[in-house]
Amino acid sequence: MATEFSQTIFALSSGAPPCGVAVLRVSGPEAGRALERLTGSLPPPRKASVRQVRDVDGSWLDEALVLWFVGPHSATGEDCAEIHCHGGRAVIRAIERALEDGCGLRRAEAGEFTRRAFVNGRMDLLEAESLGDMLSAETELQRAVLASSAQGEASRRVAQWRETVLSASAAVEQELDFADEDEEGTAPPSQWRAAVSEARAEISTWLAVPSTDRLREGLRIVLAGPPNSGKSSLFNAILDEAAAIVSPVAGTTRDAIERPIAIGGVPFLLVDTAGLRSDGAEEIERIGIARAEAEVARAGVVLWLGAEGEGPAGALEVASMIDLPEAPRKGTGAARVSSETREGLADLLAQIAELGRDKLPKPGQVAVSRRQRELLDQTHTALRFAGEQDDLLLVGESLRQARHSLDAMLGNVATEDMLDALFGRFCIGK
Repeated sequence: MATEFSQTIFALSSGAPPCGVAVLRVSGPEAGRALERLTGSLPPPRKASVRQVRDVDGSWLDEALVLWFVGPHSATGEDCAEIHCHGGRAVIRAIERALEDGCGLRRAEAGEFTRRAFVNGRMDLLEAESLGDMLSAETELQRAVLASSAQGEASRRVAQWRETVLSASAAVEQELDFADEDEEGTAPPSQWRAAVSEARAEISTWLAVPSTDRLREGLRIVLAGPPNSGKSSLFNAILDEAAAIVSPVAGTTRDAIERPIAIGGVPFLLVDTAGLRSDGAEEIERIGIARAEAEVARAGVVLWLGAEGEGPAGALEVASMIDLPEAPRKGTGAARVSSETREGLADLLAQIAELGRDKLPKPGQVAVSRRQRELLDQTHTALRFAGEQDDLLLVGESLRQARHSLDAMLGNVATEDMLDALFGRFCIGK
C-alpha cells in the first residue's frame, strides 16, 4: 500500500479512552485550515494555547489545549496540529467527526505518521525501526537497550561507516586513475585500507550482540524432563497461575505451552513441554515428545528437571520437588525449589534473570534486527573482501556492494512492500 501524502490525516495519538486528556494529531497540507475551522484561529507556532473547540456549524464541543507546528519543522515534516481535549469517549468522537466530516480529513492508517516522517527525512529507517520496538517494549531491559538507537545513535554510526566506504571508493578510483597514467604501474600508498578495516571491526562488534528480535520476543526458557518431574507445577508456580494441567498421569502435557513473562525486568517466553521418554508413549504423546525435543533445541535457557546429568549441555539443573521425601535429589550446583511451598522459587527466578541478562543485549550496546543483521553481515563480508584484494576493480565493486547494504539499513533504498510491512506494525496515531 503506497500512502497518499497529499491527503491530510488525523488520529487519536494517546491512550484508549476514557482518560484524563486525549491527544488528537493532524498532519498534512490542510492541518492549519482544519485547526482554524475548529478553534477560530491558529495559535502561535509551537506554543500551547487554550481554545474553544466547535464543530463547523458552531456547536461547542470542548475546551482544549491546541498546538500548531509549521512544516518542515514538525514530527512528520508536514504542517501538524494537536488538540489536547478531555478524554471522554463522546468528546473524542465528536472532535473526530468534526475533523472527518466537517473538515474532510482522512483517518490515519497504522504507522502513517511515522512513515511520513521517514519519507520527509525527519528520521531514517533505523530510527523508525527502533521507535517501533520502543513502542512495543514492556520491560525495563527492552527500554534501556533500545533507548540509544531510538535517539539516533545507531543511525549516526551507520552513516559514518557509509562515509568511510564512500571515501574509500573515491580513493580507489584515484588509485586506478594514477595507475593508468603511471608508466611503471606503481600507485600511491593505500590509506583507505586502515579506515575500512576499522569500520569492519566495529561492525563485527555489533554482529556479536544478540538481536532485537530476541529482546522483543523474550528469551525462550524451556522446562524439560521426563513425565511427572514437576514441569507443569513449576511452570504454574513461576507464572503464579494455573496455566498448565497438573496430573499424576504420565503424558498429560501433549503440546508446548508458551507464556510471556518478565523476571527481574528481563523478558522471557516460558515454555512447558511434554515429558521426554523413550518407552510407553502412544502416538499423540510421541508427537508431543518430538515437539518438546524441538523446543529444547531452540531454547535460550533449559531448566532440566530430570535425572542429574541427563539433560542437554548447558542446562540449568533443577530439583523441583524438594518438599517430597521420595523426590530425586541433585548435587549442590542444582537449583532447589518446591512448586507447592514456593521454597527456593525466589532464588531460582533470580538465577533465571541473571542468565537472561547474559544472553540478551545489555544497556549501552547497539542491538540490531534480523533484517539489519543480514545487511550488516553483507557489509562486513564486502569490506573484508575489499581489504584482502589487490585488484582495484574488484575492490571498487566490493565497496559498492557495502555502500548499497548500508544504504538499505538507513532506508536510502527501500521497497514499498518492505515499508508497508515495517510501518504496518505501528499503532494507529503513531
